[in-house]
Amino acid sequence: MIIDSHCHLDYEPMYSNLDNVVKRAKDSNVKIMLTISVTDKKYDVILDITKKFANVYGTYGIHPHEAKNHKEINKKLILNKLNLSKKIIGIGETGLDFYYNHSDKNAQIRLFEEHIKASIESNFPLVVHSRDAEDLTYEILSSYSKNNDLKILMHCFTGSKEFAQKLLKLNAYFSASGIITFKKTNDLKETFKSIPLNKILIETDAPYLSPEPLRGKSNEPSNVVHTARYLSNLKEINFDDLCKTTTNNFFELFGKLN
Repeated sequence: MIIDSHCHLDYEPMYSNLDNVVKRAKDSNVKIMLTISVTDKKYDVILDITKKFANVYGTYGIHPHEAKNHKEINKKLILNKLNLSKKIIGIGETGLDFYYNHSDKNAQIRLFEEHIKASIESNFPLVVHSRDAEDLTYEILSSYSKNNDLKILMHCFTGSKEFAQKLLKLNAYFSASGIITFKKTNDLKETFKSIPLNKILIETDAPYLSPEPLRGKSNEPSNVVHTARYLSNLKEINFDDLCKTTTNNFFELFGKLN
């Protein structure tokens, strides 16, 4: 069994063809999918998708790009959103993105910290997006982790080996996306070689980041099998063992699913 730990089923072209997308995932042995929230206004869609498909779970969170449009979001509101469904099992995606800077830096930091506070209080895993923000991402996560049990998942991890090693000290997990299959990502490959297998999950980030040999096409959960196969070769372990371990890691982080 394979789990796609991060996809956006509310995005086109998947959303208008969800029955077939979910069937193709099942046919590829992708038995569970986690569809990720990025804005408050589309959360109802996330809830509807998780209600329709027994093997799809969701999160609540606001992407750092959207911080400027969500100044009202705080810990209390996030906790209330989590309680709307037992199929919601995580918080995010949240974090910092100083590459695009679609939202003010301070607005991103404030929103990230509200998500962290909600994660600590609820004990729900925190799905973290970090781009061009390694030092501050670590500083913030580390400061909150000192006196709290913070469950961290670094989504679509593309950071440095040094960043990964520091995050491992916070007991973080790391999700590999199709980027790891790209030809010019040797540093990332070396980083994932250094990350213990019991700290790795896999994802598509669909409809983005299709792995080789599908790069350039729209991505979907069934394609996570290509990333899993590549990662098994990179880690020099049996493909089935890689799938089993990353699945167990998902359950270790998110708990037993109802």
